[in-house]
Amino acid sequence: MNYANIKYCDIANGIGVRTTVFVSGCRLHCKGCFNAEAWSFSAGKPFDRAVEDKVLESLRPSYVNGLSVLGGEPTEPENVAALAPFLERVRKELPEKDIWMYSGRTWEQLTGDGDHASPDMDRVLACLDVLVDGPFVQDLYDISLRFRGSSNQRLIDVPATLRAHADGTLCGANDVVDWVDDPVFSTHVM
Repeated sequence: MNYANIKYCDIANGIGVRTTVFVSGCRLHCKGCFNAEAWSFSAGKPFDRAVEDKVLESLRPSYVNGLSVLGGEPTEPENVAALAPFLERVRKELPEKDIWMYSGRTWEQLTGDGDHASPDMDRVLACLDVLVDGPFVQDLYDISLRFRGSSNQRLIDVPATLRAHADGTLCGANDVVDWVDDPVFSTHVM
């Protein structure tokens, strides 16, 4: 897997101060995408062990809330295969940090019988706290939305959603558990 960029001390892609990794490679090509330069799988540099170590080190200070993973598209099979062990490492070494991931695919595509469901995708989802799902839709763009670009995108509380379906029942579009924002922010337009 390659990465297009890494932002340290990012405050735009999740709660608090974060390290944000932008993976390379996306087949979705959403109209109006803010990061089209990351569509190519060969863009950027290899995400090797030295880069992993640097990202983990950047997460260690107490003022850093967590890690965000964007793209490109993190759920492309090539990226999921590399992200699964990396996110498991983050979760093991820094369990107090939260992990957010943004995907142009929906929860339903990534789980159960979805066209991008896989054992590695299950491993990735098991590490996440929040999944921002759904493609960016230019006609639904809304600058007032916090942590998402268009109104079709959802902020999913992944642990709560997985717990709600621990019995193996399939999780449909109306069955995900929404992530709940801080009331101070959720009642005000950003």
